[in-house]
Amino acid sequence: MAASSGAVGVGIIGAGNISDQYLTHLSSFPDVRVLAIGDLIEERAKAQAEKYGVPRAGGNDVVLNDPDIDIVVNLTIPAVHVEVSEAIIAAGKHVWTEKPIGIDREESQRLLQTADAAGLRVGVAPDTVLGPGVQTAKRAIARGDIGRPLFATTTFQWQGPEIFHPNPAFLYAKGGGPLLDMGPYYVSTLLHVFGPVASVAALGLQGSPTRKVQVGELAGQEFPVEIPSTLSVLMDFEQGGQAQSLYSTDSPLLRHGIVEISGTEGTIVIPDPNTFGGAITITRPLTEMVVPPAPRIQEIVDVPQEGVLAGRGLGLLDMARSIRDGRPHIATGEFGYHVLDTLLSIEEAAASRTYVDVESTLGEVGSLPADFDPLAATL
Repeated sequence: MAASSGAVGVGIIGAGNISDQYLTHLSSFPDVRVLAIGDLIEERAKAQAEKYGVPRAGGNDVVLNDPDIDIVVNLTIPAVHVEVSEAIIAAGKHVWTEKPIGIDREESQRLLQTADAAGLRVGVAPDTVLGPGVQTAKRAIARGDIGRPLFATTTFQWQGPEIFHPNPAFLYAKGGGPLLDMGPYYVSTLLHVFGPVASVAALGLQGSPTRKVQVGELAGQEFPVEIPSTLSVLMDFEQGGQAQSLYSTDSPLLRHGIVEISGTEGTIVIPDPNTFGGAITITRPLTEMVVPPAPRIQEIVDVPQEGVLAGRGLGLLDMARSIRDGRPHIATGEFGYHVLDTLLSIEEAAASRTYVDVESTLGEVGSLPADFDPLAATL
């Protein structure tokens, strides 16, 4: 294991598309240092290492056997998230895994139990919700800027990732789809505001049984759709509050990143939860009825964004600092498991057309302070 002072050693397993985003930002954080990249395709790992100045690269063992690495970032496909995370734990290292934590409740719980028994931590993406956008809005809601929060509306709809992704089949397999791929961003945001989910209801449909790759070497190749490609969801929260959400890759209309939370004294519009920041506004109630065509006049208040804008790896950085400080990190494995449990419950609700109780729960969800600076050297 790495030294107890100075930058925390980090390794990455999985050198695919999203690794660029992680490497770009992790290389700018003084408190962590990426020491090795591993991938089943070793040449891909070596190319990324050369591009970002990472000292070592090769197969996964290059990362797992490195004594200077404390935390390993798991950027593999969802179907093997747990398998790879368990190998990381077995190597005596903490895990930061891309979302979801797994695609199965039992194996995901086993991972958390194994990590706990080994005295190691699991952190789970998305960490976009730790950015200044969602965290500033969360603080505004907590201080009563919209009164008591009552309900939320979220929307993610478009035609699907095959128009840009060179190999999108896994996004339509079990563990993918608009719900398991994009749902973690929206559900995580709602958990930060309302707390744990109590029950869900949903309707689902499949726009087409097959899709075609539209870009890259596989363009024109057809692949099966294994999951619902559109889901309409209702959520009920343990501590009060409700939400309605749409997740769809069947819509010619691109409309995503919508998170609106209405309270007794206003509606707050939160930035796209798949980004780290953006505009935040609060709309106040009408003071008088206006009959068209007269213009409707409502007070709209801009909420200044607080904090330093960063990118992928922010949650890992919080975990690295928390390990050194001996305090809990925010994007815990338990949080990631509750997100997964909620999403799988939504799938089950859509299949059965009944309400489904979410069995897991959460304690208080932590927040990043407004003065959290990822670009500062603190270790």
